[in-house]
Amino acid sequence: YDGKCVFCRIARREEPGTALLPCEDEDLVCFRDIKPGAPHHYLVVPVKHMGNCKTLKTEHIPLVKRMMEVGKAVLQKNNFNDLNDVRMGFHWPPFCSIAHLHLHVLAPASQLGFFSRIYYKINSYWFIT
Repeated sequence: YDGKCVFCRIARREEPGTALLPCEDEDLVCFRDIKPGAPHHYLVVPVKHMGNCKTLKTEHIPLVKRMMEVGKAVLQKNNFNDLNDVRMGFHWPPFCSIAHLHLHVLAPASQLGFFSRIYYKINSYWFIT
């Protein structure tokens, strides 16, 4: 836990302005992005403080898969079922604003605005899927 990290505080329910969405994985939390790039834009975040996506190793593959499953489940709970029209990924440092691992879940990807299509461009220099 890092008390200076806003995502750590959100995960511990210490940020009353951020509502957590129902999540069936006790090691992860999910909430809406404060600057949505799509009609559905959620962040899936480990409760335990982890660095950005550059710190991921082979042993983290199950964690990332669980993060993706939580993202899909939250979309479905919010009545979005076209999982072929979803964009998920991480901003690559130094382009991530919070140094706590977080997966962006955006849908429908076909409705991303002009800037969001750039900011969340698949496997770009700044966003990896």
